[in-house]
Amino acid sequence: MPGRLSSSGDSVVPFSSEVRDPVVYHIQHGVKPPISRLSIAWSRGNCLRVSFFRPELDEEEVGGKVVEVKLSSGDEEFDDSQKRKIAYGSVSPFAVFQNQKNSILAMSKMAYHIDWSHQVMEYSRDVKSLLGYPSTTPSSVIDDPRTVLKTGEKPTCLKAAWELLEIFYADKQSHAWLPECLVDWLAVMILLTSDYDSLLSASEVTVHSKLVDLQNQLVNFQAVEDDRNYWEGVSSALSVGWFDTAVKLLRLHGSYQVDQLGNRETENGLVEAVAVLISKMPRMRPELSKRGLGECFKTKPDFMKAWEKWRGHISKLECSAFWIQCDHQQTRDGLRNLLQIMLGNTNSLEAATCNWMELYVSNFLYIRPFTMGLEGMYTLAQKCMQLRPMSNTHRLMGLIFGILGENIEVVLAECSREFGLWMVAHAIELLTAGSNQAEMLLHEERHNLGGISIEELHRLVYAQVLASHALTWQIAPVYLMSCMKQGIALLEILLYKQPVQHNRMLLKSLEICRMYQLDSISTNLMKIAGIYHWKHGRKGFGVFWLQQAGDELRLSRIAQQLFDYVGKSISDDSFKQWEGMIELLSSEAMSAGGLEFLHKYRDLKKSLQKVRDGIATDTAKQAVESLILLMKSPSTPQRFWLSLMHDSLKLLNWRERPLLNVSQTNLLLNKLQELSMARLRPDFCETDLPPQTLGTIRLALATNLGRAILEE
Repeated sequence: MPGRLSSSGDSVVPFSSEVRDPVVYHIQHGVKPPISRLSIAWSRGNCLRVSFFRPELDEEEVGGKVVEVKLSSGDEEFDDSQKRKIAYGSVSPFAVFQNQKNSILAMSKMAYHIDWSHQVMEYSRDVKSLLGYPSTTPSSVIDDPRTVLKTGEKPTCLKAAWELLEIFYADKQSHAWLPECLVDWLAVMILLTSDYDSLLSASEVTVHSKLVDLQNQLVNFQAVEDDRNYWEGVSSALSVGWFDTAVKLLRLHGSYQVDQLGNRETENGLVEAVAVLISKMPRMRPELSKRGLGECFKTKPDFMKAWEKWRGHISKLECSAFWIQCDHQQTRDGLRNLLQIMLGNTNSLEAATCNWMELYVSNFLYIRPFTMGLEGMYTLAQKCMQLRPMSNTHRLMGLIFGILGENIEVVLAECSREFGLWMVAHAIELLTAGSNQAEMLLHEERHNLGGISIEELHRLVYAQVLASHALTWQIAPVYLMSCMKQGIALLEILLYKQPVQHNRMLLKSLEICRMYQLDSISTNLMKIAGIYHWKHGRKGFGVFWLQQAGDELRLSRIAQQLFDYVGKSISDDSFKQWEGMIELLSSEAMSAGGLEFLHKYRDLKKSLQKVRDGIATDTAKQAVESLILLMKSPSTPQRFWLSLMHDSLKLLNWRERPLLNVSQTNLLLNKLQELSMARLRPDFCETDLPPQTLGTIRLALATNLGRAILEE
């Protein structure tokens, strides 16, 4: 079990006194004591392999056990695979948004202002869809009447932070009913989830935790209205705007049971009246969610009329004589408290909520539904914090106060510090869409940053993180290309650093070059790959990539080198070894010298093979034409003449008729004469052919000459 050293001087890296206490990991190993030995070693990733050993091996019990312990601080919402999924999923929305942004900026300013908010919201919704966990709990076909909380999408702080930025910066339509948007944010991220406590406060009591406890206790209640926790749960749900939960809890009241309606009609009528008032509460918003209760009003005058009328109904019910006829004390007190909450009684709201955020939302619902402007919202938040402080500050709180305080530097710093580089690189688009201050701050070119803006700096840093990992480097170019100052230069460096020996990596790099029209970089990469493969013995790959790069100079050198190697021996084995390479190089490089000869020799060999297989005389004539072309060509080295004629002996001794005419035969005889004279020179290279080869060829040519003369 890891712990802190006794003093900082004993450690390799001295720790600060401000460092928090280390995390304690309780290992469930299942090995019975006594344990004689313990071994700890690193495993894969951030896992420790802990081995427990017993002193003796019993026949019935194992002698030890190996357990892997994953080290984590508990603050990570996503593992590495989920982070990569988010990184890859957000590339397409980001790229599409950048293309649309560039197109809109190229248009007139009027078009820019008309279309921009819609594009930003589309981008925001696409990215937001990546940031949550889908529910793993299957939904039941039959709705349990005692289930007051529904399990929905698992919340994440990253998604909650993104939605806050969307509400305050990107969504222009929400500014008219901003308080209601905050109510929705709390409801979606809290009411529909089972992890509310981990989202805002990990240790304190919250409305959600109270309702979870109440839901677990409902099975044991014979009469829910007799329990104080039941009425506290209803009032807490009502205070934060969870009207459907409050109404569902009210209708669990015992007066709704059939066997009690006759005796408790007045009590049931009061409960139902309060439930109806909750269901009919006016809301200044365009629409409600599927499960939401209330009546929506889009304009302030209509909302004011409905609001005053609704509160009048509450006041009338509060003064009703029916309360005297209600015999159940807990019901009477509980319902009156609900009416006070709806009337905006400060003491009742403070008692029903558990922290400042819940009190903040209740003020928007029942006291200040017309709160407009961030300044008023910021003042109210400070007041609520004084009334309902939190002992543990969650990381979302810093972001909220940065937004309400209209301090874009704080918002950016909180995004970077608490939610990482991905958040900053993508959320900047939301910040600049709804704030002129943010646009000036983030788009201004700064000399201390090398002439780039803060926006470009964060994108470059995020791209660098992507480029440093083998599984994400290929999406870094999307962010680099959005950086006008230094992006292309860094992209060039990134592409040159990718290993060219792996064809898939090279093809990916070439595809990136094609997408961004980086033709010169693409050509250089293919040249580098060709040289690498050629030097490491993969000749075919080398020639292929040099051909793709159009590197005629190196191809000519390779062709000459190949000719020099093959030219040492033109035996069948040597030629077969390099025939594929000769085919790949093609005969287009006429400057390659001996390469032209090798291609013509390949054609002759193919024709001779067909002749040996018994193909007709027409094929033999084609082989003779190939032989004569080779012998006439100045690119055919003299040391190959005898080998060429020896390979063609079957053509010279063709039975049906002479294939070579008189002039062709004389040409070959002259070549033999030149060879005889060349043998006298000291630099003459002897072939590997048998000594009698020259005489055999001379006799075949003489015979063919006589037959050709007679035929002519």
